[in-house]
Amino acid sequence: MQGGKHIHLIGICGTAMASLAGMLQAVGHRVTGSDNAAYPPMSEQLAAMKIPVYEPYREANLEPRPDLVVVGNAISRGNAELEYVLDQRIPFCSMAAILHDEFLLGREPLVVAGTHGKTTTTSMLAWIYEVASRTNPELAPSFLIGGVAENFGTSFMVRDTHPFLIEGDEYDTAFFDKGPKFLHYFPDAAILTHVEFDHADIYADLPAVKTAFKRLVNLIPRRGRLVAFDGSENVTECVAKAFCTVERYGFAVDSHWRVSGMRHDATGTHWEIARAGEPFASMTLPMPGEHNALNATAAAALAAGQGVPVAAIVEAIASFRSVKRRLEVRAEVGGITVIDDFAHHPTAIRETLRALRSAYPGRRLWAVLEPRSNTLRRNVFEDALVESLALADEVVLAAVYQSGNIPEAERLVPETVAARLHGQGTPAEVHEDAAAIVAAIAPRLLSGDVVAILSNGGFGGIYRLLPEALESR
Repeated sequence: MQGGKHIHLIGICGTAMASLAGMLQAVGHRVTGSDNAAYPPMSEQLAAMKIPVYEPYREANLEPRPDLVVVGNAISRGNAELEYVLDQRIPFCSMAAILHDEFLLGREPLVVAGTHGKTTTTSMLAWIYEVASRTNPELAPSFLIGGVAENFGTSFMVRDTHPFLIEGDEYDTAFFDKGPKFLHYFPDAAILTHVEFDHADIYADLPAVKTAFKRLVNLIPRRGRLVAFDGSENVTECVAKAFCTVERYGFAVDSHWRVSGMRHDATGTHWEIARAGEPFASMTLPMPGEHNALNATAAAALAAGQGVPVAAIVEAIASFRSVKRRLEVRAEVGGITVIDDFAHHPTAIRETLRALRSAYPGRRLWAVLEPRSNTLRRNVFEDALVESLALADEVVLAAVYQSGNIPEAERLVPETVAARLHGQGTPAEVHEDAAAIVAAIAPRLLSGDVVAILSNGGFGGIYRLLPEALESR
């Protein structure tokens, strides 16, 4: 499209949709949007860009009539604006489709995919390219990330250069396109971090998830590259029939990118990388967690294979500042540290708690969980959730978010999770909402405690309520 069109985004406060809104505005379009509930960090990013966000959904939000409507993947039939778009025959498309047509054609798409780690890994990759562009401006990246990268202060960037780095989401595309978003991106090269059963609302089982990733792998051209984790049989299966070069990364002795000598201290995580059996780099990352070191290794491997100098890679990882809502310290009050983490899956919770154990050794660790994602709201993941939460010293669960949207037979029962944790020796309790949780735990928190708040949403404002309660003690 030529610049200057009026484009309206239904569901604009989703991470990818808010990023797309900024990208469209950056190339000259007039952008508006609507949502049911806006919350940080994307609401703040949209406000900073002065993009109007209308709440709630209603037909009047589409007057004057836009030239094009982008329908978010959370929007389904019955939505007032979507019904008006269909009735009035206003042109519409998905986020992934317009991203491909307007921004990826003619560029070098580098896609980061996987059940876990893709937001952090994409942010690391973007920062590597940014550091490298100081000596080679042609490497300055455009990117779209499913979170706000702290080094940039934004989740997107649009430039005239060739590299375009994008987080490849396996979730479905729109109500009219039930395939994964990443099948629209046609990568020149890609990273595959992990493959696990997730998104039980749209995938029937693990084989269905693996089929989606196999289709992504099948889109990479013969001249392309795929950097794939070596510690997962599911990943091995998904990359087995790739036509491109496949380079594995991880701890295996025979991996192309081998990690060794990992150690943690107060400054972060340190390790060595060997490339095809030869020393490649000594790495330092100012973040805790084995999983973050593996994410950094994947980003380093893809960048190096695309010609980014080793020195730029090492400098970028050493100066990486994380992503908002990934192990983000939200407050420190009276010696109590409040952490915000975007928990969406039991494995992500496990790795977050393991990372916090290494970062805060000897301190009492609280896990405060809102079962909000479509994965965590379902009892099919109960066993894995109990196992992950048992890594904490104290566990607090909220009620299942919008529980009525999950069939009762499939719905997670937080009281059952708490009872199972109690049976294993981990104190656990359930409270209805954020206010009740704060009232229950704020008087009991002690100096030295670390509180990990785990949710992929706003969690009733608990990130503000808990520090306020601690301040007022």
